[in-house]
Amino acid sequence: MSVHPGSTAVFQIPDQGVTGANCASGWCELWAVATEPGVITAVALAGVLALLAFAYVRDAEAACRRERRRVLDERDAFESFADRVAGIDTVSVATDATPSGVPAGALRGLDGPGGGRSPGNGPASDNATLRRVMAAYHDTVLSLPHYRAEYDESAAESLAAELGPDTATALASDGGLSSGARSALVDRSCRAAEARDQLADAIDEEIGELGDRETTLSSIDRRRRRLIGHLEGIRSGREADAAIDVWNRLAELEEECDDLAADRQRSLDDPPLTPETALDGDHERPFYDYLYGCTDGPRYPVLAQIAEVADGIRADRDRVGTRIAGGR
Repeated sequence: MSVHPGSTAVFQIPDQGVTGANCASGWCELWAVATEPGVITAVALAGVLALLAFAYVRDAEAACRRERRRVLDERDAFESFADRVAGIDTVSVATDATPSGVPAGALRGLDGPGGGRSPGNGPASDNATLRRVMAAYHDTVLSLPHYRAEYDESAAESLAAELGPDTATALASDGGLSSGARSALVDRSCRAAEARDQLADAIDEEIGELGDRETTLSSIDRRRRRLIGHLEGIRSGREADAAIDVWNRLAELEEECDDLAADRQRSLDDPPLTPETALDGDHERPFYDYLYGCTDGPRYPVLAQIAEVADGIRADRDRVGTRIAGGR
């Protein structure tokens, strides 16, 4: 999977939040209006609209779910391949076999699902066991709908990449399935399945975090909409006081966004899974590059979503500030 670099948002955040205690008189009056039944209905509708607006996080969650499904499919395929290989009879191998001197490319003659020419000069029964191995790989791993398009490898290249070039070389050298080669194939297939199981768990953790961030952002955005909507409805002669209170509350919501961004930055620096080798030396966060580097959205969707919500709050605060300055 290729990874496309993107820019990283940087937030420096004070640790403050919004509470309902010690409200000023104008805010208390505004809150009384907010608890009227008709207003609550309007706020609920605004909340639905806010949820629909979070495209970055929603798209990121959908991408993660798709990737998790594919990873689990690969896990199941490698488990099935291990089971198939474990049931294939082995053949004896000459003691003078030299696996290290035979390239893995010698398996390419068996790239087709039904096998093909023999890679070595062994007996036909030996070659038949090798063809059964390659057929099993075609029927399991390579049968996944996304696999060939995703990795663009032949069967021999894929087997060497997934289970080790030495394993493929041993198969090519032996000309059949020796007991040692079978053990190696089963063991490494199980390890490939376990690695994907761990990756699926890490993606699942990211999906949970995306949901938590969206819930928090929804709460912030609902309060923003509520503040602005009810400020427009104040007609009691206390418009100036209410506007000042709303302006201050919007500042607190902006600080909540900053806190949320700082927390997400910490999550990015401590991913649920760190690959043994980076996908690309230019990328500092390979797990998130893997998830989002090839998507159409931003490289860091949560930070982008927080920035979008914070921009809306700042725009509202500027408008309220202009209203206060104008004496309205």
